[in-house]
Amino acid sequence: MINNHVGAPSITPKAKIYTLSFWLLCGSSFLFFGSFSMILPELPDYLASLNGQEYLGLVVSLFTLSAAVSRPFSGKLTDKWGRIPVMFIGACISGLAALIYPLTTTVFGFLIIRFLHGFSAGFKPTGTSAYVADIIPANRRGEALGILSMFGTIGMASAPILGSWIFLTYDINTLFYCSSVFSIGSVLILFGMKETLKNKDPFKLALLKIGKADLYEPSVIPPSLIMVLTTFSFGTVITLSPDFSGFLGIQNKGLFFSFFTGSSLLVRFLGGKLSDHFGRILILRYSTLCLCISMIIIGFATDNTTYFAGAFLFGIGYGLNSPTLFAWAIDLSPEKSIGRGISTLFIFLEVGIGVGSLISGSFYQGFTTRFPWLFMISAFFSFIAFIIVLTKKR
Repeated sequence: MINNHVGAPSITPKAKIYTLSFWLLCGSSFLFFGSFSMILPELPDYLASLNGQEYLGLVVSLFTLSAAVSRPFSGKLTDKWGRIPVMFIGACISGLAALIYPLTTTVFGFLIIRFLHGFSAGFKPTGTSAYVADIIPANRRGEALGILSMFGTIGMASAPILGSWIFLTYDINTLFYCSSVFSIGSVLILFGMKETLKNKDPFKLALLKIGKADLYEPSVIPPSLIMVLTTFSFGTVITLSPDFSGFLGIQNKGLFFSFFTGSSLLVRFLGGKLSDHFGRILILRYSTLCLCISMIIIGFATDNTTYFAGAFLFGIGYGLNSPTLFAWAIDLSPEKSIGRGISTLFIFLEVGIGVGSLISGSFYQGFTTRFPWLFMISAFFSFIAFIIVLTKKR
């Protein structure tokens, strides 16, 4: 049963659901996700050039750790201060971090900036998701989140290929500067948008004081558990796929990212819409099973065709999984704590990605014979998620 919040807008059959603000939000998400996705394929080699190969697992895990740490703050600020200010903060941090990367010359400096960069992901998506919850009625929530995530996915699909091309044509510094331009663009789009939070508080330092109740929203633990189990595979994929691509002789390491993000585009809108009609649990049964099978296929791939086929299936599973889980979390969140509910789900998302990245990067250590086993671990966690949703009622 979908929980229709008291504050959610009511509509008539002919009412306009997707306003200009919604499409501006989609454009901002496209640029924001593209900004940090375009540098991902080249970061392992950049870290290796600084003699930091053994810290490969930290490239993603530090980013997700800081994002997770910032979630209680972004969730509280979203519910108290406003959706738009939180989005502004996240996008500005991303743009600034990208400008500082070229100035780092040591492994320690790189890891510090990587950690700070993660705060952007802790703020921008939280404010964005809460904004959507405010302007879209509950019975269209999955559909709207599917469209929104589709734009973010387009950014993630196109940016890695663009990023690798920029790197191969110019240099790594130019790539970082382009990443910053994308982030700044995502900020500029937000100008002129109307704040949707009612009875918001002015900013004061007391808002940064986090109590026990601000850490997480208990009502969203069920979708959060599925999130942490399934995003373990995402952390593994983004950490190992650049080296796996090189192992298979694929020069443009962004191609793998484009296959899985491209396929997720095909199902995000449909998956979100189906979850509105048939329930979140049914869609999650299909998504978790797809993720499990895809990890097995990728892990044992010995040729490009099998490798990209696994990436394609992974995109389908992830594309069904993400908007459905976010819609479910918003359904379960109390009206005045939507930001906290979303931030809680994001915390579990980042824990899953961070742990998956850390474990895969730490155990990989350049030994290509370990690829199958590391992806099998990810398949195991996705299978546990499948069993959990299989036992739940629709």
